[in-house]
Amino acid sequence: MERKGTMHAITGGLILITLGVLIILGKTGIWSFNASWPVLLIAIAVGTLIQNVKDLGGWIILVVGVIFLLTEIFGVQVYALGKYLLPVLIIVVGANILMKQRKR
Repeated sequence: MERKGTMHAITGGLILITLGVLIILGKTGIWSFNASWPVLLIAIAVGTLIQNVKDLGGWIILVVGVIFLLTEIFGVQVYALGKYLLPVLIIVVGANILMKQRKR
């Protein structure tokens, strides 16, 4: 039980540090706080994955955060990523199936 509390503290700490850094960057005009919200998703995902690297929810949050961050920073259109996302997803699922078979 103590380990779970420690992991939640790590996630909470990561979120607060990220939020503080983003606020400072926003106040100094280096990076708009409005455009930085995907970084919070990434921090939440990292905290979740530190707790359990096999947590599918953490990976989904991470991917969503990275996609939105790419959209905010580089102006990448989500539909442009979509044409590559499905094939990559199929490859990852196939590799996952092979890895699970290999472990048996």
